[in-house]
Amino acid sequence: MDIWSQLLGGFATAGTPINLMWAFIGCALGTAIGVLPGLGPAVTVAMLLPITSQVEPTASMIFFAGIYYGAMYGGSTTSILLNTPGETGTMVTALEGFKMAKSGRAGAALATSAIGSFVAGTIATVLVTLFAPVLAIYAVKLGPPEYFMLMVLAFTTVSAVLGRSTLRGITALFVGLALGLVGLDQITAQVRYTGGIPEFMDGIEVVLVAVGLFAVGECMYTALYEGRSEPTLNRMGTVHMTKSEWRRSWPAWLRGTAIGFPFGTIPAGGTEIPTFISYGVERKLSKHQEEFGTTGAIEGVAGPEAANNAAVTATLVPLLTLGIPTSVTAAILLSALQNYGINAGPQLFQTSSTLVWALIASLYIGNVMLLVLNLPLVGMWVKLLKIPRPQLYAGILIFATVGVYGMRQSAFDLYLMLAIGLVGVIMRRFDFPTAPVIVGLILGPMAEAQMRNALSIGEGRWSVFIERPMSATLLAVVVAVLLLPRLLHLLRRKAR
Repeated sequence: MDIWSQLLGGFATAGTPINLMWAFIGCALGTAIGVLPGLGPAVTVAMLLPITSQVEPTASMIFFAGIYYGAMYGGSTTSILLNTPGETGTMVTALEGFKMAKSGRAGAALATSAIGSFVAGTIATVLVTLFAPVLAIYAVKLGPPEYFMLMVLAFTTVSAVLGRSTLRGITALFVGLALGLVGLDQITAQVRYTGGIPEFMDGIEVVLVAVGLFAVGECMYTALYEGRSEPTLNRMGTVHMTKSEWRRSWPAWLRGTAIGFPFGTIPAGGTEIPTFISYGVERKLSKHQEEFGTTGAIEGVAGPEAANNAAVTATLVPLLTLGIPTSVTAAILLSALQNYGINAGPQLFQTSSTLVWALIASLYIGNVMLLVLNLPLVGMWVKLLKIPRPQLYAGILIFATVGVYGMRQSAFDLYLMLAIGLVGVIMRRFDFPTAPVIVGLILGPMAEAQMRNALSIGEGRWSVFIERPMSATLLAVVVAVLLLPRLLHLLRRKAR
């Protein structure tokens, strides 16, 4: 009962007019930031860190948290309507959401995204409330071998599931892995694969590649093949979900939450891994296989969106109980706490219990605020599709250019974005999936570092990956993901 009395105290603190105002401003600003490609919650929170010298700690942490999970709600809007992910965590949403928008079902896609985000966020917040210390203890026990195998699992799941050909999926993944190696070696700090270009020293920005492949690639592809494609983008549809869509969405929401929450508690790639794994699971389990990649399957939006929001909420578990940030934004939130002289860790629940429980209570309040903010606006967002195609795509290009230039104020980034957009056109023309490129780029450097750390632990022995039970189990799952579909296919052919 102690937890519940502390949570009620947290609601009393978070429910004060000033804290409710900060929560609302954070949620509204976060939603707007999520819509804009290139900014993201990490950059926004970092820009607003100076307010910590003027605002009371609890209010500013509620404000920053609102920006963080508000951005996850907003990022799905442009992914669905314009194929322009506002956040890396919403890239998977673009795969089916944009197809749904093109076939006149944008309203249903936006609705399942908003409701799924609310369901996942609420369930994840309840789990944070109940199990934060326990989950953090188990997450800390994972070492480099386990993290590396988790990333290999993400690689195989993505490359095997996306696209019609596993070989093309793996090829796209290796393109991403190659891009991820550009820049400074994380361990030795040696410069590699930059071709003598100074701008490559810091590596290639993930958001730049995502915007180039998805947004710019989509615009170029439409411009090149406009005469050959059906003008279905401007078809309007209902802004509500049908009974069938509700039936298909709610199991995907629950599965997405179950996949996303554990990933948020461990530093293994943020929201990207669980969203891709959730998409893979939904694609395997769906009874409407023909809709994936064609007219758009609602499960392919519902599951990843739920996984995305559950993972974001779960990052508070290691942040508050151990002082370990598992995402870039969580790291900036940690620095905000430190600005106030507050040390996150096991003692935080005792030394700053009012702040912690007010922050957890604000998650419940923020989820309701975001649902109220987003659902009534679904109709307004769908009206974006009435904009004529030339003007719409010109607007997307301006939007993408401003977002990418705003990251580093570099003209070189704009040329690189256009070059990546051309690669996106070629990949789409020859049916190569683009999502594995992003996964390889994000997780490649992390996987390399974890692999080298694991080999150091094993004194150079590759057997270290099968000597530890958890990494051996994950390796078995990887092998199953690669081999089981082929074995089942062969058995079916034999049976026929």
